[in-house]
Amino acid sequence: MISFSDIVLLLVVSLLGAYYWQAQGVREIALRATRMYCQREQLQLLDESVALRALWLKRGRDGRPHFWRGYQFEFTVTGGERYLGKTVMLGRLVESIQVPPHRIPDEEQTLH
Repeated sequence: MISFSDIVLLLVVSLLGAYYWQAQGVREIALRATRMYCQREQLQLLDESVALRALWLKRGRDGRPHFWRGYQFEFTVTGGERYLGKTVMLGRLVESIQVPPHRIPDEEQTLH
């Protein structure tokens, strides 16, 4: 017979699985937005990835709490230096993409 603790355990595992599934979807949205930003700004996204660096709850424009996620990525302009950028997500929406000041290469130095 199934006990109450078995039901609670199943519920917890299900919630963790649902969170993981949803978090992967948000990560994919962040990666896609970061790729598009890098292409538009003529930056090369290194490692083709974003890494979660911050997570907490924050109210969205609708007044409801959403997960606020800060993702970090690396990019280069000339191929010689690596820079760290940041993509901020609130729920499933891109809140901002930030890059530090970086060198802008001459026409003949571009990687593209």
